Amino acid sequence: MNHEVLVGLEIVNEVEYQKYRVAMKPILVTYGGGFSYDFKVSDVLHSDTPEPINRVFTIYFESEEKMNSFFSDPKYLEVKEKYFVASVGHTTLIASYHKPTG
Repeated sequence: MNHEVLVGLEIVNEVEYQKYRVAMKPILVTYGGGFSYDFKVSDVLHSDTPEPINRVFTIYFESEEKMNSFFSDPKYLEVKEKYFVASVGHTTLIASYHKPTG
């Protein structure tokens, strides 16, 4: 069973965010992770958070444990500090759930 997270972001620097995505992808793959969906959104009709959202995606992992390991990996944290911090204004965790495989 995969673990999947639905995330909303406010991207404030597209160029740096793209560098982040390129740099973190090989690390993500080593943890059995990837992206199921990825959307740039222009209109948010309703949101439970006051924070702006202009990007929505799902990120998955083989398990919740692998997800936690990925987000605490020193290589990932280095990439996050280098690119993510400057490119993302806000992060909104919309949902986190186990998704049956198959």
